[in-house]
Amino acid sequence: MENSETSPPSRPLAVPDRAMLRPSAPLGQMSESPRASKRAHFLHGPYPATHFGPKACILPNPTSVMHIQDPASQRLTWNKPPVNVLVIRKIRDESLAEPFKELCRFLVEEKQMMVYVERRVADDATLSKDEAFGSIRNQLCTFREGYDDISDCIDLIICLGGDGTLLYASSLFQGSVPPVMAFHLGSLGFLTPFKFESYKTEVAKVFEGNAAITLRSRLKVKVVKDMLQRTGEQPYSGGPQQQPEHNGLLPHGHTNTDAGKVTLQLQVLNEVVVDRGPSSYLSNVDLYLDGRLITSVQGDGLIVSTPTGSTAYAAAAGASMIHPNVPAIMVTPICPHSLSFRPIVVPAGVELMITLSPDARNTAWVSFDGRKRQEIQHGDCIKITTSCYPVPSICCHDLVYDWFESLAQCLHWNVRKRINLFNAIFM
Repeated sequence: MENSETSPPSRPLAVPDRAMLRPSAPLGQMSESPRASKRAHFLHGPYPATHFGPKACILPNPTSVMHIQDPASQRLTWNKPPVNVLVIRKIRDESLAEPFKELCRFLVEEKQMMVYVERRVADDATLSKDEAFGSIRNQLCTFREGYDDISDCIDLIICLGGDGTLLYASSLFQGSVPPVMAFHLGSLGFLTPFKFESYKTEVAKVFEGNAAITLRSRLKVKVVKDMLQRTGEQPYSGGPQQQPEHNGLLPHGHTNTDAGKVTLQLQVLNEVVVDRGPSSYLSNVDLYLDGRLITSVQGDGLIVSTPTGSTAYAAAAGASMIHPNVPAIMVTPICPHSLSFRPIVVPAGVELMITLSPDARNTAWVSFDGRKRQEIQHGDCIKITTSCYPVPSICCHDLVYDWFESLAQCLHWNVRKRINLFNAIFM
């Protein structure tokens, strides 16, 4: 079965209605609706979507308060048995050809699953030349990124590779994300807790349900072009004492997204990076929080990351590492001109806005999980807040053990030479 080559879908991504998250209904539950613009009043961020693909949900938790759960209560369950599995394989890595074939053969022949793969993966020369794999290859459903919409038919995602495979899988689902099971077959593997040697046992356990889940929050990002210029004003960049009539707030016209054109809207798992690009000058951008100017950032750039992204680029830039269950957004400067500007953590429910400072000498560039890089000019803005569509990442053991194990194994966290014991006992 193969999807036809069509143009990118114009309709919004559908949200499956056959699976849901089943904690008790929290106070202050929020969704992605027109009223969600008031999410700043809910500092813990919007309530996560209750759909994880067509058939997956989390076991009920009668003690949940708002959307913050006891991590031990985050367990995967299936409303209906999973049928459609998306397998994401790291490309340009021939060492993954055999594990990929083994997994597909297991899913198709032993588990009777419908397996979806990218067309470029199915057309790989290594697979085409393997006659023994031909019968399995003919049963694979293929798709092309940006052309075929698979968001409403996938029950489970299995990643073979490093952290990049999970980031890529997240980008394919701009709404509800099915549960993700990631096998460590790449270079780093901070987000991939499973070992492929025991894939049959591990996959069978996931199909049975009741596996631990980490809800990795994502950022909802909008790039709005010409928003500030069309208001006929420049954004306020001075201190509060210089503009008392606005009390540090943007004029009303500056917060009106209808004044500009939303050119890009994405769900980002790791981070949004604003940098100076090819210019030799320092970047100079203004940072707003819920419409209020917080500071101007002068330096090489700025990183806005999720807790999941705190162990990526942000950690290299000097930020703290945050457990993915913490509802927060991290703001980290990249080599700031002011040495007193250190990484900060803000509540997940706020909305950040980044614009070029009026006196900036050059433009800035922005990228999203290392992709879709584009230039930001005067009058443009980037709006960032916590998405209500997290990535449900299946744990190998549990939320706490997996995270600290990845710190120890991948980052060699707190590794040092041990101090020797004294040879004598002092009185």
